[in-house]
Amino acid sequence: MKDYDEIRKRYLAGESQRHIAKTLGISRNTVAKYCEGASVPWERKTPERVSTVLTDEIISFIQSCLNEDEKEGLKKQRHTAKRIYDRLVDELGFVGGESTIRAKVRELKQLTPEAFLPLQFDPGEAMQVDWGEASIYIKGSRKRVNLFCARLCYSCRPIVFAYHHQNEESFLDAFVRTFDIIGGVPAKVIFDNGKVAVKEGFGSQAQKQAGYTELSAHYGFEAVFCNPAEGHEKGLVEGLVGWARRNTLVPVPHVDSLQELNLLLIERCRRYESNHIRGRSDTVGAMYQFEKDSLRPLPRYMFETAKCINVRVNAFSTVRFRTNAYSVPVAYVGRIVGIKAYPETIEIYHNGVKIAEHARIFEQHQSRYSIDHYMPLLEIRGRALYNAAPVRQNIPKEVLDKWQEEHTDHKTIIAFLKEQTGETAPIINDPVKIQSVDLTQYDALREVAYAN
Repeated sequence: MKDYDEIRKRYLAGESQRHIAKTLGISRNTVAKYCEGASVPWERKTPERVSTVLTDEIISFIQSCLNEDEKEGLKKQRHTAKRIYDRLVDELGFVGGESTIRAKVRELKQLTPEAFLPLQFDPGEAMQVDWGEASIYIKGSRKRVNLFCARLCYSCRPIVFAYHHQNEESFLDAFVRTFDIIGGVPAKVIFDNGKVAVKEGFGSQAQKQAGYTELSAHYGFEAVFCNPAEGHEKGLVEGLVGWARRNTLVPVPHVDSLQELNLLLIERCRRYESNHIRGRSDTVGAMYQFEKDSLRPLPRYMFETAKCINVRVNAFSTVRFRTNAYSVPVAYVGRIVGIKAYPETIEIYHNGVKIAEHARIFEQHQSRYSIDHYMPLLEIRGRALYNAAPVRQNIPKEVLDKWQEEHTDHKTIIAFLKEQTGETAPIINDPVKIQSVDLTQYDALREVAYAN
């Protein structure tokens, strides 16, 4: 820079290029380059080299790979630069380096950057929905949970719930709880093509699952589905998934139950209402209060979100739901009962009366027994007590070992179990049906006899 300054001043003062070069000890080419100010020393030009291996055929092949990815629309099945390089070697006998292909792929991708239209929604017009995943600790054990994320498009008010599984029961339950919290229903719900909502097809051709069809009909909203790999179509909620993970689940929460986690999520979403989003006229909470009046009213009937099936109780006094067994009182063996499967619980009914309830099992091929369901059998089959699965599942092993060592009387154990389970006098119902008899005439004759 110092030489440039000296060259310019001397040249402007009328000194010749030859004299400037000689007195400064600088090449005449350098003086000629800078004396008129046509070039500057701080400008660096990137050398342009023409690759001899990147022929028109090679470049055309790379572009065709990228075009094929766009046509298929599969986000997780796209050509990487490495895959393109391997195909070039195998199919066209390419002899250049992998770094050359990587650079060209990067260049071609930058030639056509994505552009998105800014979207604007009226109050109550739409809500965007998406699923995400996160890790938490439940009673010290690390678990992977699914996050249901919803966001009103006008006010940006968020709703987040956590579930063990991303199944239909959880999906429907999340919608009902969301509508209850926001106090109404938007005109449209924008969702992707997850199988929990879509039976087949995608985008405008998507066919809803039966449960989602019933839900949208009952609450009166239009179900709108995004096209594959087009997350920008619901960009508001796409960002919410990441926001929920970063702001609510960092550091990784330690809770005793999923219910405790959901209370934490609800509170965090409520606090978000004080935020002022860039480009919006007011806070999220203030805009929601304005939008709330535009939401459609909730239906009077509470939508049933459970997965409902009818099954027969087997000889072990259990019913099976999705590979897992749940116990019912032994009095119902052989009878048809109804199962209502909710996201976290399993309820079992007989003739409209609930006869059992269990925490839902999320593994496969497991059993869950309530010891009080088997008390009548344990009373009459005392020798099987220590090997009975309901006893082993509910009584600690050290307690059972102690009873055996002390030769504890069977009746004493049963009395203890009754006290723990709240049972008083459990019995097995007699399956023989007794017809009722009208004794009115007999009572009348008896009164006449006493009168005489």
